Amino acid sequence: MISYFLNKAFYAILTLLGVVTVIFFLFNVLPGDPAQMMLGQNEDSKQLAIVKAKYGFDKPIGTQYLYYLNDLSPLSFHSTSKSDYTYLRDGKYTASKLFTIGNTTTVLKFPYLRESFTKQGKKVTQVIGETLPNTFVLAVSAIVIAIVLGIIFGIISALYKDTWIDKIIQILSTLGMSVPSFFSAILFAWLFGFVLHKYTNLEMTGSLYELDDFGERMHIKWKNLILPAIVLGIRPLAVVIQLMRNSLLEVFNQDYIRTARAKGLNEFQVIKRHAIKNALNPVVTAISGWFASMLAGAVFVEYIFGWNGLGKEIVNALNTLDLPVIMGAVLVIAIVFVSINILVDIIYTWLDPKVKLQ
Repeated sequence: MISYFLNKAFYAILTLLGVVTVIFFLFNVLPGDPAQMMLGQNEDSKQLAIVKAKYGFDKPIGTQYLYYLNDLSPLSFHSTSKSDYTYLRDGKYTASKLFTIGNTTTVLKFPYLRESFTKQGKKVTQVIGETLPNTFVLAVSAIVIAIVLGIIFGIISALYKDTWIDKIIQILSTLGMSVPSFFSAILFAWLFGFVLHKYTNLEMTGSLYELDDFGERMHIKWKNLILPAIVLGIRPLAVVIQLMRNSLLEVFNQDYIRTARAKGLNEFQVIKRHAIKNALNPVVTAISGWFASMLAGAVFVEYIFGWNGLGKEIVNALNTLDLPVIMGAVLVIAIVFVSINILVDIIYTWLDPKVKLQ
């Protein structure tokens, strides 16, 4: 088990290093000067030079890349010179000093994702920390809808194979996979938030936390979660239905299922005790992939519904070329992908004892 996790951790680090490298060079070859974007219309040559020196923009691209890796690494090296970019400034890094050799201090710190270009020096970690929980709540709600309804309708579809019930479920699931999320979001917002508003009492836009009627404090509005969660869950729901149906039909043809039926177990007991657990393997694979991709796929859904999550923040950052926020958000999504893949491997061993952690 320990060797498995060490092996997974090694490949996870290589994967994240590749992601960091790609996003750094991809966004740093874009036209435009980050220092000028930060200063806006207030720039002058002296201020421009100060900002470039402060954020390391005056260095060659290779040096900037090494600075970025040093900022992200939990174990990092910092200069004792106050004029150097890597100087361990208070408020910039959250770190504990380990030891100092010459002009270099080695520290253990929380990864530093830089500061936003457009939010007056606000740290990217703070921006992500304020928006990621909302996206997480939305993604979890959507995947719960997809899992519960997908497994139920998948079982019904398999039990009533080739009947009108099965055909209706198959048509709806195919339609769910075919319709883009942004179109579904617009349609649901217009239909249930505008046309049928007096019946549903749902709004076209709204986030998890909103100001009260007096504008004094924030409070949770759970009803704003309903439409975006349903829209975000439509496509994974359709996939789970198809996978559960096909997997269950395959399991029904196994010898141990026929043996269970021959022993006198009714259909409910056969499904509950023997069929479902063995039919869930492909479903778990799909769910894990969809859950991770929801953090990225929620971009358009959040933007259309006005949901203050990471997806909406990414769109705003793209519109303003706020590169640190974009790069930090992509890196966080990559970490979620890697973590979920490791978790899924562990779940496999519970679902199927034949699968071993090698």
